[in-house]
Amino acid sequence: MSHLVNEKARILTNENVGPRLHLMVIESPIIAKSIQPGQFVHVKFPDLEAHILRRPFSVYGHNEKSGTIDILYQEVGSVTRLMPSMQSGEIELIGPIGNTWSTDCTRALLVGGGVGAAPLFMLAETLKHAGTPFDVILGAQTKDALVARDRYKALMEREPCCATDDGSYGSPGFCTSLVEERLSQGCIEDGAPYDFLAVCGPEPLMRIVADMGAKAGVRTQVSMEKRMACGIGACLSCVVDTVDGKKRSCIDGPIFEANKVVW
Repeated sequence: MSHLVNEKARILTNENVGPRLHLMVIESPIIAKSIQPGQFVHVKFPDLEAHILRRPFSVYGHNEKSGTIDILYQEVGSVTRLMPSMQSGEIELIGPIGNTWSTDCTRALLVGGGVGAAPLFMLAETLKHAGTPFDVILGAQTKDALVARDRYKALMEREPCCATDDGSYGSPGFCTSLVEERLSQGCIEDGAPYDFLAVCGPEPLMRIVADMGAKAGVRTQVSMEKRMACGIGACLSCVVDTVDGKKRSCIDGPIFEANKVVW
């Protein structure tokens, strides 16, 4: 696990990239240098005294040279609805927090639902750097909500498999049908079987994909993103039920072996 720091950071850009979706680039040199795939940061925003708790955000990408990290977020609550107005200024980050995705595999399938595509991108980068074959399935409500598609396409040098609820891009319907298809057929290129499945997205999606992975005999990991207060394991507000008892999403996770989670 990376050494935890409390870093004064600075918002560089904060742009709208889709329906209620925004990409914030933050200058955070220490965390940018140490962040690993699957980890997150706990953010304290200024001028939000009414919202005293920090907010956890997965890290979408990082650039050690520029000392920046990217956060892809959706307007879903009181704080995230205020965030688009934050175009610059200082913030405070605790991070990197949590464990990381496994890279111990020979062929991987990555499944991202909605903004769940973001916590998987650094894993995709790591797999590519290691020369490990992988495929990516992305699901969203509409074409405009597939905001991570271009970044994955540039990395992979080919189109990720996509599904949209309204059929406006890729396969119509939920991305679970694509997961089932890929697991039964193997890799797009040569049909070799997957030995690792990583999924992040809404909990119902992760539960379904975890079940598919179990039936296919493929090791599956999920990112359990829970509401949390402290982010450092003290408050017990982000508990995940597992076969080994209650675990804390912030420091025991957020990555869990899917067959350990009690859904």
